[in-house]
Amino acid sequence: MSQADWSAIRLTLELAGVTTALLLVIGTPVAWWLARTRSVWKGAVGAVVALPIVLPPTVIGFYLLVAMGPQGPVGQLTQSLGLGVLPFTFAGLVVASVFYSLPFVVQPIQNAFEAIGERPLEAAATLRASPIDTFFSVVLPLARPGYLTATVLGFAHTVGEFGVVLMIGGNIPDRTRVVSVQIYDHVEAMDYASAHWLSAGMVAFSFVVLLLLYTLNPTGRRA
Repeated sequence: MSQADWSAIRLTLELAGVTTALLLVIGTPVAWWLARTRSVWKGAVGAVVALPIVLPPTVIGFYLLVAMGPQGPVGQLTQSLGLGVLPFTFAGLVVASVFYSLPFVVQPIQNAFEAIGERPLEAAATLRASPIDTFFSVVLPLARPGYLTATVLGFAHTVGEFGVVLMIGGNIPDRTRVVSVQIYDHVEAMDYASAHWLSAGMVAFSFVVLLLLYTLNPTGRRA
């Protein structure tokens, strides 16, 4: 593989790692609210979280591009803060990836929270544990399988992105060109040998991810 291929692999792993970490932080309160609330807004919020599952990636990428562009609300905010615009930057890729992979992290954690039930929380309350202590000492340990599933799926889904990252990041070497875009470039240039090596690596990676998910965490797999 060429230096450009290795650069794309490095950038992809970096993007997936940062995105997964942010998704775990962002997704935890969202999943907890969805698992515990009885609000009439639960269905609407759940539908918004799940939108990336059914929407074409190019549609998501287009609206994110408009929102983060110079005339968009997010773009105007970032420019007023002196941060410039996010499209065609690594930060823009992270923002787009967080939105695109959100349901793959929120839903497993939400399922894990719902599976805990009320009894452990009531037992902690009888011992005068505060809500924060209950969450960190009771809820998180019991929800560990869900977090493992969410981490694996969030990381793997981010690695496999194409449409969203191409719309938001373009094809800038060493800055926004990830593995999926690099494969597309090889195919477009009819360099099938290089495309084969990268594609075979993606197949092997996907297989290992699913193997770990199905053998090491059967509870999380069912969730």
